[in-house]
Amino acid sequence: MPLSRYLKTFTDPSRPGSVILYSTKKGSIVRVPEKFLAAAQNDTLSESDKTTLRRLELWVDDPAAERAAMAALIDHTNGNSGTFMATVVLTLACNLACPYCFEDHFRGDHAMSDETARLLIAHVKREQIDSGRDVELRFYGGEPLMAVPRLKQIAGALQDAAQIAGTKFSCSLVTNATLLTRPVVEELLPFGLTSAQITLDGPADTHNRQRPFVSGQGSFKIIVDNLRAVYDLITIKPGGNFTHDNYREFPAMLDALIEAGMDPAQLGPVQLSPVHPKSGGQYTHSASCAIGSEPWLIEANLYLRGEILRRGFSVDKPHMGVCMIELTNNLVVNYDGTFYKCPALMGWPEFAVGTLADGVNDYRESHNLDIWKNDECLECAYLPLCFGGCRFFRKLKTGAIDGVDCRRAMLDASLETLVRQDLGMN
Repeated sequence: MPLSRYLKTFTDPSRPGSVILYSTKKGSIVRVPEKFLAAAQNDTLSESDKTTLRRLELWVDDPAAERAAMAALIDHTNGNSGTFMATVVLTLACNLACPYCFEDHFRGDHAMSDETARLLIAHVKREQIDSGRDVELRFYGGEPLMAVPRLKQIAGALQDAAQIAGTKFSCSLVTNATLLTRPVVEELLPFGLTSAQITLDGPADTHNRQRPFVSGQGSFKIIVDNLRAVYDLITIKPGGNFTHDNYREFPAMLDALIEAGMDPAQLGPVQLSPVHPKSGGQYTHSASCAIGSEPWLIEANLYLRGEILRRGFSVDKPHMGVCMIELTNNLVVNYDGTFYKCPALMGWPEFAVGTLADGVNDYRESHNLDIWKNDECLECAYLPLCFGGCRFFRKLKTGAIDGVDCRRAMLDASLETLVRQDLGMN
C-alpha cells in the first residue's frame, strides 16, 4: 500500500472514531478519522490529501524507492555533511567521587598535553575547516573545567581558523557543574561556548550520595547555585543518572530547580538516563540512546518524561537517530590523541580507530557498520529511530559488536505513550 512503511498508527481514545498517524522518519503526527485511514490503505484518497500526507512523509508513491532511500540515508548524510563534531577529552581528573563512574578504572592524573592539543588543532584545521566544514566540539572529562587553559587554547585556535576560512566554530561542555561559575562562563563565551550538559542525580540527599566531592562533601547546592547564576548566559541541559531504587525521587530535583528561581522554559531538554554497566567493566551511566528494554526501565523512562513535561521542562522528542559510530564526521578524541567512535567505548582499547598522529583507521569491520542493512531492519517501522541500536549495549550483551541491538520490544512498549505525551494527552 502507498502508506509509508515507517509509520505507526495508534488509537485516539480522546476522539472516538479517530486514529493517530506517526512518522518515525519525519516525526510528524496527525489525527485523522478512521475512514480516512481506510481510504489511504485502499488508495482512494483525493490528490489533495495525498499531497498533505506526502509532505508529512506518511505517504509514498514508490515503496521500493522509499526503502532504497532509507538504505542509502547514512551514506548520503556522510557524503553531504557540512559539520564536524568531536567529543574532546581534556582530562580524566575529576573533583567528584561518584561510585558508579564508568571511568574510575582508567581515571587518574591524565590530561591532554600541549603537544596533543597542537596535533588536534592541526588535524581539525587540515581535515575539516580547510574542507569548508563547520566545527562543533564537546569538551568532556573527567571534569573539563579542571583544564580551562587547554580548552581555551584549542577553542581559540580553531575559532580563529574558522573565521579566516569563513566557517563556524562553537563548543559545549559535559560538566558536573561544580566549577561552572558565572566568571568561568563569561570567560569562555568569547571562545564559542554555547551550552553545557550537566548532571543532577535527584534531589539533594540522593544526589549527594551519588555525586559527592572527593572530600565527601555534597555537591548539590553548589551546582544549583551555579546553574542559577549562568543559565541566562548559555543553554543548560539538565541530566541525571537514576537507578531502579531511586528514579521516583527525581521529580523533586526538578522542583528544586524551580524553587531556586530557574524558569524551565529557559533550560534545554532534560535527559535522565539509567545507570548501566561500566565501560570495560561493572557499572556506569550511559546516554539515553542506550535505554534498555527491561520493564522497569521502560516504566521509569515514561514516568520521568511525563513528570518533566508536567513541570514545564522540555524533552527530546522521538526523532530519527543515527548512532555517531555511523557518522564519518563525528569522533571522540581522548586526552592522549587516540580516536574512538563513542565515549562509552573508551574503556576498550581494541575499539580505538586511530590517532591524531596517524589519522583514522578503517573501522567498518570492527564496529560492524551497516549492520542494519538487512531485510528485517529495512522493513521495520522503527528503523529511523533505531538504525541497529547501540553498539555499546550489544558489546555488553554478547561480548562483541556482532549484530543489531534491536529496540523493537522497547518501542512497542513505549512509543505510543511518548507520542501521546507530546500531544499533551498523558
